[in-house]
Amino acid sequence: MSTPRLPAALEVSSMIRLAEAAGGFAMVLRKGEPDSGTILVVILDNQGLGQVFERLPQADGTRRWSLSKRQDPDIKQEFEAFLTRRMAQDPDLWVIELTIADGERFILHGV
Repeated sequence: MSTPRLPAALEVSSMIRLAEAAGGFAMVLRKGEPDSGTILVVILDNQGLGQVFERLPQADGTRRWSLSKRQDPDIKQEFEAFLTRRMAQDPDLWVIELTIADGERFILHGV
């Protein structure tokens, strides 16, 4: 059974405020469709390496956050190419970046 979805702009704003309130930094790299746009969350660690998470549909109709891409420190341009491709594929896509310790908690646990 699918659950109602928050507007993408509201969800993005909430993630940014939570990250900043916890002492981190957050910014929108790309604005997407305000109501139903897909959201990619780039989480940077203290070395500047990123991971990309996105909410994917599950067999039971729910949507769950999943790791889509992890930056390889030896091939950093591959990570940027992944983001560029995803932005080109989906004009409604939001991309936000969180720079904070344990940033996954803001998406995986709904903090």
